[in-house]
Amino acid sequence: MQLHELKRPEGLKDRKRVGRGNGSGTGSTAGRGHKGQKARSGGGVRRGFEGGTMPYNRRIPKRGFFNKFAKKVCEINVRYLNQFENGEVVELDKLLAAGLCHANDDMVKFFGQFDLGSKALTVKAHKFTKGAKESIEKAGGKAEEIELDK
Repeated sequence: MQLHELKRPEGLKDRKRVGRGNGSGTGSTAGRGHKGQKARSGGGVRRGFEGGTMPYNRRIPKRGFFNKFAKKVCEINVRYLNQFENGEVVELDKLLAAGLCHANDDMVKFFGQFDLGSKALTVKAHKFTKGAKESIEKAGGKAEEIELDK
């Protein structure tokens, strides 16, 4: 194969070159319209700028206390453990795959009481309520608490 035999892949187009003469269709003002702040080089406004009016996020009153150190807790009812197979080890990655919690949650807590029948599951989570622990152990399983990652 020679260089002159190479062809452009199908569907691939050149980028639009603005400001390259009137024959190109984007000459003269290069698609920026006539005059004004956005027509100038370096022109434009920052994100959230509202033309000098007090910005929305500053004029709306803020209330209460927002704890920036708060942990996001994913609370899961014990009855959702019924979807796992008997004898399975239920860990965080399996809960994620099942859609029971999100990746940005800091910790997982099980709550509630439910008759799991004879599903002996080993559940590994950060916290369990007393009722949830009893429900899992009553079915012949184990509720193991894992430590929170810092």
